[in-house]
Amino acid sequence: MLLNASGLSPLAHREERNRPNFAKNALLLAIVPLLLGACSGISPKPTRVPAPPERDFSIELPKKNQQFATKEQVEAIKPREIFQYRVGPGDLVSLKVWRRPELSQENIMVSPDGFIAIPRVGNVYIKNATPEEAQKLITAKLEGLYIQPEVTLWVREFHNNKAFVLGRVSRPGVINFPGQGTLLEGLSLAGGLPDQGKLTRCAIIRGNDNVIWIDLQDLLKNGNMALNAQIANNDVIFIPELNDELVYVMGEVNSPGAVHIKDGMNVLKAIMLAGGMNKNANPEKVFVIRQQSVKGSVIEVNLNDLVAHGDFSKNFTLMPEDIIFVGTTGMAKLNYTLDKISPALQFLSIGKSTGVIVLPSTTVK
Repeated sequence: MLLNASGLSPLAHREERNRPNFAKNALLLAIVPLLLGACSGISPKPTRVPAPPERDFSIELPKKNQQFATKEQVEAIKPREIFQYRVGPGDLVSLKVWRRPELSQENIMVSPDGFIAIPRVGNVYIKNATPEEAQKLITAKLEGLYIQPEVTLWVREFHNNKAFVLGRVSRPGVINFPGQGTLLEGLSLAGGLPDQGKLTRCAIIRGNDNVIWIDLQDLLKNGNMALNAQIANNDVIFIPELNDELVYVMGEVNSPGAVHIKDGMNVLKAIMLAGGMNKNANPEKVFVIRQQSVKGSVIEVNLNDLVAHGDFSKNFTLMPEDIIFVGTTGMAKLNYTLDKISPALQFLSIGKSTGVIVLPSTTVK
């Protein structure tokens, strides 16, 4: 009988080579319980201390945090005097003196310091004067040189009836009103909102210490025109960004990330906007985390109850900065851990429904 270098016949050598490595398989079976306990990952725990009543979880719409101006407060900032345009820097005015063509001029620009230049008279200060008041000032200057001069002054281009529109509009910057301006007119002249998002609120800043916030949804959707505030010269209209109106969807969803708050946003809508749950998700382990102070409150939501029994009692309406975490199954966590430990262990697969461990098969050649 022929023997090889190991002292075995060729047939015995082939049998030895093809015999399953039972020691290796036994080792893998021994480490499975250890891996199950080690790969728990992130797993929120529902808080046992109830949240404060004013910010507790609820299926009702959350109360607004922003203190919006009432119609009485909007009325209080309305200018009391009858609107009269007042000349200012950048305006173009025309001057006509009857039978005095040497004095008549067109398109005189008011200087930044509020003066206009008139032949034989020099500079005349007309800043913040109405056209009628400016006309009387020029007449008084000319009466020392001419007998009963007849002066007419009118504004050809208005640049001193303006507001500054800043923030989330299509064309932020300075706008000029042709007449008495309003909030809606100012937003329209600034191009309205860009394609993404919607107008929700804005601030009107007047002077150094007067600021009011306007609920644009009440103004636009409900037609509450009492909130269409009148705009005074040099007012600032500010439309903030929507960065604070987000919820965060994490865990076993197809597109984790930030989701913009929409009207009536609840847990199910937020998960669907994040692409829905993936194959590793555990619908019985969905958690909503809401900040109360330095610490937050966590509540568990069972989406299986919602789908199977129509139980919407925990399909909470969300608030800005809420976090939704979709948990994973234990089998999915184990397979993920095995994949990361070593490529050599990727043949080990645990069936999620049967709990069967499938080991590599061997073939005898």
